[in-house]
Parts: sequence; structure tokens; C-alpha cells
Amino acid sequence: MIFALALAMLADPPAPVERCGYRIVQSYPHDATSFTQGLFWDGGHLYEGTGQYGKSRVARLDLKTGKALAQTQLPADQFGEGITRWQGQIIGLTWQNGIGHRWSIDDLKPLGNFTYAGEGWGLTMVGDSLVLSDGTSELRYLNPGTMTEQKRVTVRFGGRPVAMLNELETIDGQVWANIWMTDFIVRIDPATGDVASLVDLSGLKADAGASGDDSVLNGIAWDAKKKRLFVTGKYWPKLYEIELADCR
Repeated sequence: MIFALALAMLADPPAPVERCGYRIVQSYPHDATSFTQGLFWDGGHLYEGTGQYGKSRVARLDLKTGKALAQTQLPADQFGEGITRWQGQIIGLTWQNGIGHRWSIDDLKPLGNFTYAGEGWGLTMVGDSLVLSDGTSELRYLNPGTMTEQKRVTVRFGGRPVAMLNELETIDGQVWANIWMTDFIVRIDPATGDVASLVDLSGLKADAGASGDDSVLNGIAWDAKKKRLFVTGKYWPKLYEIELADCR
């Protein structure tokens, strides 16, 4: 019921929420066996966290080929989720294990684990805070060093909570979030939780040649230096650089 309500609101956004389409700038190869859960750009490379038991990994990718330049597997009984960078670390979540991981961004070697309550979905940094999504309409703000919870913000669209917040990325002060099982990204004011803009990526899955119910849009990465926006999906054979278009 919550998901159906959220989908209905996204399909017919209330004014004055901005709605944007997209333009494909370029496409790149992407490993079609990767169940993409987390994505970010750093130091000239993409970093990807993937899911599924026995197949979850964190990897440094070559943009032009989609190949892994370095990777570390998660334990076979853990289902990998979102990842983000903090200082010299990559911090990653698992879905229902309540276990998080830290890896060195230089060589992807493990630096230790931590625990948290509830599910882990997406992850990003907002200022000095780690922001976690858990499939609900709430974003949790955490101290990235101690994992102590600082606050929670409810994401609202037209005054109503929006659940199924998945992969997260911070771009120019806004938190961007995939909405699971949809073609939409919402752009969120991190202070209030209000959705300021909706990005409709309808048609991109078909362009990628992806099929199946699990092959949904998921993965947002921002190259702040070159102002490039990358998106992909679970089991997609392509990763895209896109630009927003036709915003109204």
C-alpha cells in the first residue's frame, strides 16, 4: 500500500515540485552480472558495491571497459548494499545482516566492521554525517567514525512520506535517491526531507537492454570535478553518463 501510494505520487507529482527528463551523453560497458547496490566516483574511477549472497563485492571499476581493477568479496552469507567514501575509507552496508564494513580506498583491504539496527540500503555523506537509507521514508544521520545516530529526517513528497528510498548520492547539497522498483530519482533537501525535484529516467532500462523484474534502476555517481552524472541499474549491461533535460 505504501509503495503503491508512493508510485502514484511520483507518476503525477504535485506542483510546485520540479520534474526533469534526461539526455544520454555517453554509454559505457557495465558488468551485466553485477547486482548494483552502491555507486560513487572518486579519483578517476567508479566504485561499485553489489549484492546477492555469495556474489557481493566492492570494486574499483575502469569506466571505459567496465572491468574491475580491484575488488574484495563480502562473506558469502552477507548481502551487500550501499557504499560511500569517508576520508580514506569506503564504508559499506549489508541488507539484513546488521553488519557494515570498512575498506581502505587505496587497496580495498578490510579495515574492520561495525553493527547497526534495521536494514541497510543506500549510503552517502552529507557534510560530516553519514546518511543511511533503510527502505523506509526515513534517512538516518550517523557519525561515520562511531556510527552513533545523530538524527532522522522523513522524506516527504507533496506532504506525504516516500518509502523505498534506495541508492543515495549527494550532489550540490541535495541527496539524490533511487526509488526502488521505479524509473524515478528524487532530489531531497537533506535538512527538511522535502523532495525538491523528480528525475524521470523512463526508457533507460529498455535502452540498456536489461530485462527481468530485478533489473531495476539503481546506482548514482557524481564526478564533481568534471560535473558528470552517471547512472546504471541492477544487471544492466550499460552504465550511462546523462544530463538533466526538459525540467519544468
